[in-house]
Amino acid sequence: MMELARFARKTLGGTFEKIDIERNEVGPEDVEFEIKYCGICHSDVHIADNLFGETKYPIVPGHELAGIVSKIGDKVTKYKIGDHVGVGCIVDSCMKCDSCSKGDEHICAKGFSMTYDSDTKHGHIATNTGYTFGGYSEKITMNERYVVAIPDGFDLKRAGPVLCAGVTMYSPLKHWGALKGGLKVGIAGIGGLGQMGIRLAAAMGCEVTAISTNVNKKKLVEEIGAKHFVVSTDPESMKAADSSLDLILNTISAPHEMSNYFGLLRRDATIVQLGLVVDNHQVNQMAIMSKRIRVSGCFIGGMVDTQEVIDFCHAKQIKPEVEIITASQLDQVYDKLKAKHDSITRYVLDISKSLE
Repeated sequence: MMELARFARKTLGGTFEKIDIERNEVGPEDVEFEIKYCGICHSDVHIADNLFGETKYPIVPGHELAGIVSKIGDKVTKYKIGDHVGVGCIVDSCMKCDSCSKGDEHICAKGFSMTYDSDTKHGHIATNTGYTFGGYSEKITMNERYVVAIPDGFDLKRAGPVLCAGVTMYSPLKHWGALKGGLKVGIAGIGGLGQMGIRLAAAMGCEVTAISTNVNKKKLVEEIGAKHFVVSTDPESMKAADSSLDLILNTISAPHEMSNYFGLLRRDATIVQLGLVVDNHQVNQMAIMSKRIRVSGCFIGGMVDTQEVIDFCHAKQIKPEVEIITASQLDQVYDKLKAKHDSITRYVLDISKSLE
């Protein structure tokens, strides 16, 4: 199935332009949907700019997709034509390993296929290049397992960021016990991930502390659910919050030392690394031993958690802040994201208007 993807980068350093791509036809267990909106994640910029040295060009980014089902295979049971659906970071996996069987496709033993620029190695997706194309395009087709139902009444414009930033925060909150409420949770870094973490943790019944270098964000984080605000560059502010937290979700994606936040943790508390930093951290072992601190990490979430988080956000009326753009603004938005990492507003590409 040929498709005109109007929003691709052909080369490193290039600008967005139109290219033709080929996607697989709808198979018995597949769902095709028309993409209406696609969120723009900071990792889109990383990969388009070949930060990790593995980008395949031409690249069609986008892993925060929301749209309407236009075709289904004859064995599809979960969806019908006209349903509102979305896709996050995962479009394929082996479906057979222990992780996949538990709904943790993101840690598939054979490696999952990401929504774009990822090898199509499991046989459920076909393209003319051997790697995936993302959501800056008109349609997408995949096995129904990787499609998420968007609840009736949830704004499609706001759904995409939940399937990336939302599940990235929901999964560790769930794993470390925040769903039951009552934890004192710190969110370090108040950008696209951090603002979702504050909203989710507060809605779970936890007491939330926002941790930022930007004192001007105090009012904002209080409006979205934070009870406390710590300025991480202010020794007095950090001292006042010493040993106050059960869990810190660290979303900071700029170079820093995670050990700077150990003092905020109680005994037997946990810090979870979420923001992607390619530089090494240097950790003093005594800082961990003295409080029996756990250092963990988490990477997005599987399909179970992805469906759960969009349902949770709908039930709790959690709505990400978004700014709608068209394809003509993509290069400008990418430049903004490279220059600034901490905006709580997620840019969302309006596919229909971009095609006009």
